[in-house]
Amino acid sequence: MTADIQTIVIGAGVVGLACARSLARTGREVLIIEQHDAIGTETSARNSEVIHAGIYYPKGSLKAELCVTGREMLYRYCEENGIEHKRTGKLIVATAEDQMAALAGIKDKAYENGVTDLVWLSREEALEREPALRCVGALESPSTGIVDSHQLMVTLLGEAENNGATLAINTKVTAVSFENGLYTISTTDADGEEMSLTCAELIVAGGLHSQTLGRNFTGLPKTSVPPQHYARGCYFTLSGKAPFSTLIYPAPEQAGLGIHLTLDMGGQARFGPDVTWVDAPNYDVPEERRAAFAEAIRKYYPDLDESALQTGYAGVRPKIQAPGEAARDFMIADENQYGLNGLVMLYGIESPGLTASLAIGNRVTELITQQGAMKAAS
Repeated sequence: MTADIQTIVIGAGVVGLACARSLARTGREVLIIEQHDAIGTETSARNSEVIHAGIYYPKGSLKAELCVTGREMLYRYCEENGIEHKRTGKLIVATAEDQMAALAGIKDKAYENGVTDLVWLSREEALEREPALRCVGALESPSTGIVDSHQLMVTLLGEAENNGATLAINTKVTAVSFENGLYTISTTDADGEEMSLTCAELIVAGGLHSQTLGRNFTGLPKTSVPPQHYARGCYFTLSGKAPFSTLIYPAPEQAGLGIHLTLDMGGQARFGPDVTWVDAPNYDVPEERRAAFAEAIRKYYPDLDESALQTGYAGVRPKIQAPGEAARDFMIADENQYGLNGLVMLYGIESPGLTASLAIGNRVTELITQQGAMKAAS
């Protein structure tokens, strides 16, 4: 049997688009399937837009490796393609003496990951840099920055299309099956019209929906699909001039990096995310969260006027671990896990997924290419 199309990528978030771009650059015929009416409307559009240095992740993890590699790829890609970005740097701050040991541990972990440019700042040095800051000491990360994520995604899509890829929006995948060496993708469009396509290579970059697609995948062992949990993170913006010129991060918390301050490309300050575990994705920003935000922010920005906090937006992270469990790594599963040639499933691609996106795209292409070579040789 001959496939309708060589390669299908499910999901047009930043990671799916990076995969499609990388695959299309090899000469493959690529179709990107997206259920919404635009690219990157979920996790990719609802985050801090930070280019992470690769500081926090366990040595040898995919998060550490792909973040460090992807960071430099992303800076270079932005420069070459005129995508708005800025190396703002960031300060990871201790607001109490008992947090200094945690910062020392972060510095050691960063060094293990190849991030060797962190610099200790005394309280006086940090306040000289950022007079509005309250801390007892800080780590400076000069490799951290920000990027216009929408512009990045538009550029990735444009390059993929220039290399022959096609995007199908308003197309929801309802089922996947594998038979006789081909994948059958069943879809419905916005009018309810059903359609099926076959492909030889399939990449599932469904973000919040990857596990659902895995469970609806005939021929894929259901025990291979990891658990699915959702962590909502709310953001509040700050009216008026930003009090800081760099990003400010408190000592990290178990489920995230705490309510930190970031800047958008226009220089506006925003705070977040917090972490609330939810049963299903929702993007509400409860007004009652304002007081909790203010309390957390005042630990490092004591002059905050709570009335200047404006309701912003929320994002939902696709978590593999349950509340209270240790953070888990990216899961990039292929033929080694499933025994199905030409398949890559991406699970739990949360932060630093934006930073790592180009590296993830290249990794997926390498896996698919290796699988193709093994099939041809067999």
